[in-house]
Amino acid sequence: MATFLIHETDWAHDAACLSAVRRVVFIDEQGVPEALEWDEQDAASLHLLATGADGAPIGCARLLPDGHIGRMAVLPAWRGQGVGRALLAAAIRAAQAQGHTALQLSAQIHAAGFYEAAGFAAEGETYAEAGIPHVAMRLDFPQKR
Repeated sequence: MATFLIHETDWAHDAACLSAVRRVVFIDEQGVPEALEWDEQDAASLHLLATGADGAPIGCARLLPDGHIGRMAVLPAWRGQGVGRALLAAAIRAAQAQGHTALQLSAQIHAAGFYEAAGFAAEGETYAEAGIPHVAMRLDFPQKR
C-alpha cells in the first residue's frame, strides 16, 4: 500500500509544492491556460497537500472560504492509490470544522463518478471550463439537532 500524508496548509507556506502538482496536472496534462490556473483565490483558501513518504508533493486540493472545493489534483503516478479519496475526505472534514453546511465543486465530467461515490450529487447541465466539460456538484451535510 502506498504511503502518503495529507496536511492542511496555506499558499504562503506551500505555494511551490501546490503549484508544482497543479502545473503537471492542469497545465501540462490537461492544457489549461496558465492565466486561468492561477487566481486570487489561492491566497484566501485553505489548501490540502498530499506528500509521499519522501516528502515530495503528490496531490492537492483547496477549500475556498465559501465552501467550494477546487484545484483537486493527483500526480499521474499516484492515481488509483487512495490519494484523491484522502484529499477529498480531508476537505470534507475541514469544511465541517469551518461550519459549512454543504460543499460545492465543479467536477470534470470524467471525475463525476469519483465525487458521486463520496456522496456528491450533480446539479444542472454540463458546461465548459477552460475548454473541459464540467458539472456542478454538491454535498449537503446532515444537520445537527
